[in-house]
Amino acid sequence: MTAWRTIFMGTPDFACPTLQRLIERGDPIVAVVTQPDRPKGRGQRLMPPPVKELAEKNGIPVYQPLKVRDPGFVDIIRELKPDIIVVVAFGQILPKALLEIPLHGCINVHASLLPRYRGAAPLNWCIINGESETGVTTMLMDVGLDTGDMLLVQKTPLDENEDIASLHDRMANMGADLLIETIDRLATGDLVAQPQHHADSCYAPMLKKDDGVINWHADAATIHNQVRGLAVWPGACSTIDDQTLKIFRTRIGTGSGPAGTVLQASKSNFEVACQSGSLYLHELQLAGKKRLDYTSFLAGYPVAVGTLLGSEHHKDEQ
Repeated sequence: MTAWRTIFMGTPDFACPTLQRLIERGDPIVAVVTQPDRPKGRGQRLMPPPVKELAEKNGIPVYQPLKVRDPGFVDIIRELKPDIIVVVAFGQILPKALLEIPLHGCINVHASLLPRYRGAAPLNWCIINGESETGVTTMLMDVGLDTGDMLLVQKTPLDENEDIASLHDRMANMGADLLIETIDRLATGDLVAQPQHHADSCYAPMLKKDDGVINWHADAATIHNQVRGLAVWPGACSTIDDQTLKIFRTRIGTGSGPAGTVLQASKSNFEVACQSGSLYLHELQLAGKKRLDYTSFLAGYPVAVGTLLGSEHHKDEQ
């Protein structure tokens, strides 16, 4: 037990397991810093971030600055006299003035094997790019984007069919465990930070809706990885009969035919040809409709063998 005065900075669900572990650990958490409430849903009602809800449930003071680099907010943090600041998926870059406040530094839990996949969406891009392993890294933060010296790294294999939803939950818990180990070893002096090899870095940018558009002229594995990596948001999508079709779960097949052509559409299989290989579509959703398994989808929306998916085909036909 360190009894370090701790400030926690985080925003989404991914950060909650780490905050929960810190609460259970018993070190004094003097404040939680998170993003402002945002409008969500059709009614655009202001909703608190998950980290705020967890903090308030446990009676921890919450701050929600529009910009953490605001001098007035930096003064607030300085007055709290933290020994350590823990940062997990917070959503803003911390200024040098804030990084220099805690005695034992600002420790970030990052969901990749740094220096690979620096940036906002590391888990998504490691799946999209077909990586066979991933992991979490704790590091001492500096003014760069995920460029600080590394403290601990934990690796895990990435199954070819695992999607972003299950990987997110697995990495969130792994990150929480690694953060506690990091604090314990920092407290005993049993940890030496290692600089990153910047030449090995790559960037994982924030996702855009356009990232979800499927190009059937890619190979089956590439599209399968795109579906897995974007299954939560924005969702991989194509078109069928000029309607948007979201695809959430697939399996790689060996069928062949013109790219985007429906090869099978029955109770046993819904198969679409890619540039090389094919994909079995398992979970789908038409715009404005429910997400369905393929048998339920085809029961309500029969698809003929030979149908072409993809907006590029409709453009060619016009």
